[in-house]
Amino acid sequence: MKVYNMTSQKGNQIANQFEIYDKKGRYFQSYNSIIVFINNKGQVYLDEYYWDYSTTTGKYRNMFLGEKKNETENKIKSKEYKLKNLN
Repeated sequence: MKVYNMTSQKGNQIANQFEIYDKKGRYFQSYNSIIVFINNKGQVYLDEYYWDYSTTTGKYRNMFLGEKKNETENKIKSKEYKLKNLN
């Protein structure tokens, strides 16, 4: 498993925001909670409780996924993204 601090557009490390890589896929962790898991097949799972926990979590979730919140919400509604207990 490899854990990296996320970095800002200016190249600075962002405290308490992590990208984690393991043999199953890639994760976004905010503080102590897993927010997003993308498996090796590309399926995106969002934590059913924490995916939209706070403005800060949302900001970095958007950065991790490369999209805006409304795009994420649409993908949840269409079931492209699945909600799951990741914690």
